[in-house]
Amino acid sequence: MLAALSRLLPRSSWNVFLVTPATLLRWHRALVTRQWTYPPKRPGRPPTRADIREAVCAWPGRIPRGAISASAANWSASGYGCRPAQCATSSKRAGLGPAPRRTGASWGQFLKAQAEGIWACDLFHVDTVFPKRLYVLFFIEHATRAVHVVGVTVHPTGTWVAQQARNLLTDLGEQAERIRFLIRDRDAKYTAVFDEVFTSLGARVIKTPVRVPRANAIAERWVGTVRRECTDQLLVYNDRHLRRVLQAYQWHDNRHRPHRSRERQPPQPPHAPVAPSDLDQIRLQRRQIRDGLINQYRWAA
Repeated sequence: MLAALSRLLPRSSWNVFLVTPATLLRWHRALVTRQWTYPPKRPGRPPTRADIREAVCAWPGRIPRGAISASAANWSASGYGCRPAQCATSSKRAGLGPAPRRTGASWGQFLKAQAEGIWACDLFHVDTVFPKRLYVLFFIEHATRAVHVVGVTVHPTGTWVAQQARNLLTDLGEQAERIRFLIRDRDAKYTAVFDEVFTSLGARVIKTPVRVPRANAIAERWVGTVRRECTDQLLVYNDRHLRRVLQAYQWHDNRHRPHRSRERQPPQPPHAPVAPSDLDQIRLQRRQIRDGLINQYRWAA
């Protein structure tokens, strides 16, 4: 009821409420938390035995890159039964990381060189005020950081996800031929039909390892950004409301929001800014979007 009244009254009249908007959002988060509480499970695998950790830490110097499996095989032959994952984890916790690479390009340099044809996709959810869980499918370009929000639904089936991929390629037209790699996780919603949509263009679908969100870091980072700046700051009523909100935020993110990886430039700048000659005469013009939730600033003419 308070959320409905907040939509009818202007923001200047919100002081008539007994609670602040932050309290209203906190109540909604508590309601969602109570509804989506799952039975607790014991997380992770059992810890590594103490004798194995001591043997790994006793290794002289740091283990070279690529020698983790060989070192684990040597310890296994000695009777410790150490796996490569245990070897790497024990070395990292003891501060014995791998030796630095002295030749060849780094992983970041390789991704920047290949970013022109790399795309990524992911799904994230938004809980409505009722509450009801909505799922959002989006794609992001690694080279420009441009985001394409392609669909919102309550039931994200494999057929729906594949159809949204077809719609995206249709909207891109000839630009779809630039896609060379598509990074996605191992969600069951990405079916073989979904992969065929991109492999038919000559693109290669790359599946991330199980439960390794860092392998799709650019897409995961955007999910955190849109939640902090948009969806966590308001109450969503239904899928149509969420589409309007994400459409406005997508325009803001692609056309105005600066990105550090692009030297503080947006992915799709409307025009190149002209630096003023006299800094003392700078005048800024503010534009509010999403009912004042986000402020945009640009130089006034």
